[in-house]
Amino acid sequence: MDLEKIEGLVKIIENSSLTEFTLKEGDLKITMSKLDNPPVVAAGVPVAAAPAAAQEAAPAEEEAEEETLFITSPIVGTFYSAPAPDAPAFVKVGDQVKNGQTVCILEAMKLMNEIQSDFDCEIEAVLVSNEQKVEYGQPLFRVKKL
Repeated sequence: MDLEKIEGLVKIIENSSLTEFTLKEGDLKITMSKLDNPPVVAAGVPVAAAPAAAQEAAPAEEEAEEETLFITSPIVGTFYSAPAPDAPAFVKVGDQVKNGQTVCILEAMKLMNEIQSDFDCEIEAVLVSNEQKVEYGQPLFRVKKL
C-alpha cells in the first residue's frame, strides 16, 4: 500500500462519523482511531507512563479487532441500500449474509453495480446512509465473520 492510499484513508476517516477503522491487506494491517479528547498529561506524571498502559491493553484490543471486519466500497459512487426506493433494504443490522449475497448497490457513471459479500458474515452496522456519496475503500458495513 502506498502513501497516497494511506493519506486517502486518513481523509476518509477524518470526514466520517467512524471513530475507528482497520484495514488488512495480506500481511499489512492498518488501524486508525479518532481521539475525541486528546490525552492530557498531568504535572508530575511521566509521559512514558501513558504508552505503557496502552501497550498492556493492546493484546485484548487486537483480538477484538481481528473479529470485526468491514465490507468496503470497491469504487467511487452513490450508495443505495435497496434495489428501488419503495423496496426493502438488501440487508439490515443483525442479518446473516452468505458469500456472494448482494448487500447494496453503488451507482457509478449511471451504472448500477451490485456489491456482494466476499464471505459469510453478520451485519453489525450500516456505516453509510442511503444515497450518500462514497469513496474507494470507504467502509460500508461493519460485519462479524461467521
